[in-house]
Amino acid sequence: MSQGIWVSPNEFVSFSELNRPSKEAVATRSRVNGSLGISGKLQNPDLVLRKMGKSIEVYRDLTADAHVGGCVRRRKSAVLALEYGFDREQSQTQVADFVEKVFSKLKMRTVISDALDAPLYGYTPLEVMWSDVDDKIVPVDVVAKPAEWFFFDDENRLRMRTKEDKDGILLPERKFILVRQDATYENPYGIADLSRCFWPTTFKRGGFEFWLKFTEKYGSPFLVGKHPRNTHNTEVDALLDSLEAMVQDAVAAIPDDSSIEILEAAGKGSSADIYERLMMFCRSEVSIALTGTNQTTEADTTNASAQAGLTVTEDIRDADAELVTEAMNTLTRWTVELNFSEEEEPPVWSMWSPETIDKTQAERDQILKTAGANFTNEYFIREYNLKEGDLGEQLPPSAGMGYPSFAEKPKKPNDTVAAVADQLSRETQPIIDGWIERIRSFAEKAKNMEELQERLLAEFDNLSEDELAQAMASAFTVINLQGRDEVNNGR
Repeated sequence: MSQGIWVSPNEFVSFSELNRPSKEAVATRSRVNGSLGISGKLQNPDLVLRKMGKSIEVYRDLTADAHVGGCVRRRKSAVLALEYGFDREQSQTQVADFVEKVFSKLKMRTVISDALDAPLYGYTPLEVMWSDVDDKIVPVDVVAKPAEWFFFDDENRLRMRTKEDKDGILLPERKFILVRQDATYENPYGIADLSRCFWPTTFKRGGFEFWLKFTEKYGSPFLVGKHPRNTHNTEVDALLDSLEAMVQDAVAAIPDDSSIEILEAAGKGSSADIYERLMMFCRSEVSIALTGTNQTTEADTTNASAQAGLTVTEDIRDADAELVTEAMNTLTRWTVELNFSEEEEPPVWSMWSPETIDKTQAERDQILKTAGANFTNEYFIREYNLKEGDLGEQLPPSAGMGYPSFAEKPKKPNDTVAAVADQLSRETQPIIDGWIERIRSFAEKAKNMEELQERLLAEFDNLSEDELAQAMASAFTVINLQGRDEVNNGR
């Protein structure tokens, strides 16, 4: 008989059940704050929007500012300049080829740019437009929809406002991809970087208005007209009209008993600098909020400080690229699930800096070349974006590695060489045999040269680059010396 406790006249709970962790959420909004209404609408906790009582549309107006718009474009361009594509990994060839073909027909630059609105506004819903193509369900377009059309409920579920339902409707499955920046349970709307630009931009616009008035008032010299003490008001008004005309046309007609003096507004330069410093400070705040640095936008920046500021920008760029990568992999997974099965492994979509990948791949190819891999010119043209005619005639593998060719005419027999060859052969033959057997096994299973290269690197990843090159070089040396010895002995 199991031991436990009766929690009610009709419900018995065993002690083993009491020791199990709860599978349900305990800390929820409904338990702490009660119901938020029929739909449980959760207000956006953005401080600017709450204090202003406005929607996220107010942030769209900020992009009309020249500096804000320029920083937004620069931030998006940093991500759009990255390379992108699929890594097949464990995905089957049929699945990977299908997904790559589907994505090749999408306007990827537009999709990536739309997804990058998420860091600016906190979140961006992307609606996937599905269509039947050749008995397959494929995405034919991905469109960003205005964030102000949507809201979250107390269960952090995305809802859309409609004319028919004021409480909003839940969205269908596999229809909207939600891209968010730094979203949490407390704030599912994410963090909008444009919220940090609202007040600096507002103060800059106000300072610019006062600066214009100050310039108009004190930037031009004052014209002072002098007339006799008992001059009639009519004549005084006529003199003022002449002064006003003189400001505009630099020509005036006055009585011969009147005079005009030009007075400069001295000492006002320092006062005008206050407005300029205010606007430059506001510009710097916007640059820091959107690009992570103001070193590349200010006039007094040195080349060294500008280069140092680029490292911060790269961090923000990589974080934005991760948001896009997550969204594209979600779309990839949905495409595979709808056309194959949920158990099928989808390929992985990623973004990378071309310089970083080229260096890594070049180092990998150098190791494989030293190990004996013989790459074709077609491989280098495809992998390194070269053009026809950039590469000359391919060298033989042995000549490229600096080892003597087996076809060379053998030199005079040398007992020392033969002895060294025999000794090295005895000591290293078991190791070489193991390597050759493993490499032969990879070659039989590999579908293409690229897969063979990956398997070789994965198998010998316990060695450093220098150790791997040295081990392979030793193996080729032993083989070469052993071959020479056999030729010299007439075997």
